Amino acid sequence: MAVDWSAAAGTLAVAPALEHPELLADPVADAVRALDDDRIGVVAIDPGLADTAAFCAEYGSPLELSANCVVVAGKRGGEVRYAACLVLATTRVDVNGVVKRRLDVRKASFAPMDDAVRLTGMEYGGITPFGLPGDWPLLVDPAVVAAPAVVVGSGLRRGKLITAGSVLADLPGAEVADSLGR
Repeated sequence: MAVDWSAAAGTLAVAPALEHPELLADPVADAVRALDDDRIGVVAIDPGLADTAAFCAEYGSPLELSANCVVVAGKRGGEVRYAACLVLATTRVDVNGVVKRRLDVRKASFAPMDDAVRLTGMEYGGITPFGLPGDWPLLVDPAVVAAPAVVVGSGLRRGKLITAGSVLADLPGAEVADSLGR
């Protein structure tokens, strides 16, 4: 079943992700290969335009079809617990409500950039739900799942992945979390 990438892609030409592994961070390429799903596309972009607002403005991709993946950390009993959270770019992650409860921590906050980059093997500004550490939950807002096509990072600032929201809900560790995006 093919995905119509055009609405999310704006002015960019999308190719199947497996045809351009050079646009994917190593753990992302491994994850996409393992999925072997032709509904995952990739586009090359200017790395200076990787941030969502700049990307959307330059390439004509609607904000409501772009999703941000952020890494959240919290501590419990001296143990740091991580989760990746995926919400539409028009919303913000409910870190101190939904995520804090899911991680079962007293306080949750965005993970420091150096930790997020080191633990994911991805570039900051390119972190994506594909290829995350296997023991992390991936919390996905229902609005992302409902999107017919959505733009996410590729693990590198020079690329973006485009896929159906339903593909993201089926990734390893994915949990659809009501009210994650506010």
